[in-house]
Parts: sequence; structure tokens; C-alpha cells
Amino acid sequence: MSVFATTIPSVAEQEPLIQLLAPDGTRTPHPELDAVISAAAPGSDGDDLATPERLRGYYRDMVMIRAADLEATSLQRQGQLGLWASALGQEAAQIGAGHASREQDYLVPTYREHGIAWARGIEPWRLLESFRGVSHGGWDPNELRTHPYMIVLGSQAPHAVGYAMGLQRDGVVGTGETATDTAVLALFGDGASSEGEVSESFTFAASFQAPVVFFTQNNQWAISVPASVQSRVPLAQRSRGWGIPSVRVDGNDVLAVLGAVRAALDAARAGEGPQFIEAVTYRMAAHTTSDDASRYRPAVEEQEWGEKDPILRLRRHLEQLGEIDEAFIVRCDEEAHELAMELHHHIHGMEDPDPVGMFTHAYAEPHPIVEAEREQYLEYIAQFEDENENDKAEQRGEQA
Repeated sequence: MSVFATTIPSVAEQEPLIQLLAPDGTRTPHPELDAVISAAAPGSDGDDLATPERLRGYYRDMVMIRAADLEATSLQRQGQLGLWASALGQEAAQIGAGHASREQDYLVPTYREHGIAWARGIEPWRLLESFRGVSHGGWDPNELRTHPYMIVLGSQAPHAVGYAMGLQRDGVVGTGETATDTAVLALFGDGASSEGEVSESFTFAASFQAPVVFFTQNNQWAISVPASVQSRVPLAQRSRGWGIPSVRVDGNDVLAVLGAVRAALDAARAGEGPQFIEAVTYRMAAHTTSDDASRYRPAVEEQEWGEKDPILRLRRHLEQLGEIDEAFIVRCDEEAHELAMELHHHIHGMEDPDPVGMFTHAYAEPHPIVEAEREQYLEYIAQFEDENENDKAEQRGEQA
């Protein structure tokens, strides 16, 4: 008889899923997270994250970023953006995580964290300019405490851990002054959690007890690879081999995310080391605008997750509380439409930058190789100018 188990329990059997808001809006009590959300935890600074006003704010935030997201997809189809990575369906995970962080925390996103950007005060047009290729970053990471978007999968995890280790060496973390200490939130998707960089980040974070929280949005698909193929066990268990505590939450439940991320960040900044959160959500759109999700994803799955829509869920909860009315819903929709139109006109009105400018800031000082490449490029584009002049001359001759 083998000493090894021959079967692996299902994901649901292996790992509980923390949920405070059911898809129909029903609120389920959770003593630990409720204490964090309502600021009743020991050492709390009195910041209540679940007042009716805050809940309405989260609803508006999700409506706004969804409108911006849909408009960005439309702009890409019009040829105004080179690419767009939609966060459609992941609004609660991102708005929840963004608002759970404190002002001094440093956030390290991927390329899909549009809700994180919104929560940190980064205007959507800055994101669109990056995807248009006219911006090299879009915002000051020191000012907004948010790292520039990272495209390479998993590459931001080591950066986040390195920043957290730097905080330790600066003496910022674990001083007991919770209001001024800083923690780092590293965000990545389920596919990126399979990358070596994430495993290496776990090693360094655990070894040095760095003040970092790893937050993965399991949106069920790493491009066309389902989560069930990526891992035989829940992703929340991936960090435990390193001794990093973890939890699995409903990523379409903004309150569950708020509580889990706030608790994890507070623990990290208090000197308790790294934490890991798996937020189970769904990518309603394709991986990017260059992907066709209909080729690999069944329509019935999309319909099932449509009933778990994070925006609809919070609206139902607010309706049950009597804290939202039709006038507020309409006003949010109108503001979202106005935002989409502003983005539309902003992007359509942009002029393309001088392409030669890309050589200007490659190095702080002039570099002979860069200068040679610049001259080669000038010669390359000059031939098109000559062709245009010849075409114009021919047209003038025909008209004469």
C-alpha cells in the first residue's frame, strides 16, 4: 500500500473561500474581517471602510472604471491604442485592494490594474497614453506611491520584495508606529503565479520577513490556459511551502477583499512578515484585445460568472440596506459616460510624439552607440520624406 495519497480533493474541499457579500447582495458576518473593516481591531486608527457613504463610493468607482475600460477597448478597435488589457469583471478585487491600502503603502501593479490606478488617483487617460505608446510611464511613482505598469509576467514581484527589503533597511517597518509604517502590495495574475520570479520572490520575502503582501487575482484564465491546468491545488496554498500565511477570498466581493488586504498589509507593516491573498474572480473580456476568448472559453461559463458581477452584487447589497436609489445609479451612469467621452476626445485629439525623441533619454549622458542608432533612424525616415515629395511632384504634374 502506497504511503502517498492517490487522489487530490477538489479545490472547494481543500480551501475555504471567504465571502462577505453573496451574489444576491446578502451580507454574511465574519468576525475577524468585520473587525478590520469597521476599524474595531486592536490598534485601529478608526478608519471605517464600510460606511454607507464608502460603499456608495466603491460602487461609483467600479462603474467609472468599467466605463473607462470599455471605452479603451473601443479606442483600440479604432486604431487609437496599440493594445488594451481589460479588467472587466475584476473591479471589486482592484477597488477593494486599492482602498484597503493606506496612503503610505507602495503598490506594484501589472498591466491590468486599472481599478488600483483609479483608487490611487491616477487618471485613466494616463493609462491609455501608455497603451497608445506616447508615454513611458504615465505618473510619478513616488508621488502616487504606485509603481508604473509592468508588462512582463511576474517581473514586478521581485521589485516589490526588493522595495520592501529596502524599507527594512531604512528602518521604516516594525517600529510600532502603525500610522507611519509602510507595507508593499505586489499584484499579479494567476498565470504570473506560475512564473519563477514569483517563487523567487517568496524565497526572499520569507527569508527576510519582508513587509510585502502578494495579491493574485485568479481570473480563471492565463490567456487560454485554465486555472485548473495551472495548479492542482488552490493558488492560496502556493505560498505556504515558504511559510507565508495565505487566505482565499471571493474577488467579486469588495468587502471581503477590503478586509483581507487591509488585515494583511497591517500585519506586514507591523513586522509579521509577508502575506499572500488569492482573490477568486473572472476575466469577463479577452486576455487582451489581440486575443479571441471565444476560441477556448465556453459561453455557459461566462453566463455563470455574469451572475456574480461585482458591480451588480454591491448594488443589490446597498438596495437591501436602503442606501442607494435610482437617482444615484443614474447619476453614476451619467458620470461614467462623461468620463468615457472625455477619454475618447482626449485620445483622438493627441498628436504623435517625435519618434526621434526615443533616443534622447536612453542614457543620462550622450552615448556613441545610441547616437549612431539615431543617425541610422534619421536616414531611414528621410527616405519616406523623399518618396512623399516625389509623389506630390507627380500629382502637381498631372494637375498641370
